[in-house]
Amino acid sequence: MAAPGVTVFVCVSCRDGGDADMRPGALLLEALRTRLDERNLEIAVEPVECLAVCKRPATVAFAGDGKWTYVIGDLEGVHLDELIDSAQSFAATDNGIVAWKDRPACFKKGVVSRTPPLR
Repeated sequence: MAAPGVTVFVCVSCRDGGDADMRPGALLLEALRTRLDERNLEIAVEPVECLAVCKRPATVAFAGDGKWTYVIGDLEGVHLDELIDSAQSFAATDNGIVAWKDRPACFKKGVVSRTPPLR
């Protein structure tokens, strides 16, 4: 099942406060790609060097043409299926706005910002 209408950008540059060499986003990126393959899902996942949310790793952004963009942090250790469900909820909308009641827990708790689409 493909999820057109969403690209998940994963910040791969943030560092873990306790281990300067640990990059939670890079680990999330690889784990997310693996889980999508296991579930036979096609969701675009792209690494990005910085989403400027360094104190809330791991961080992703959900983006789509003509849609609001969400930046979501505090995803280190989140269950991957919950993150995938969040991306699918976003993809299912026309404008990117996901109703609060339809957001998985990591989506509800981790929102850093929501940015309107370009006209």
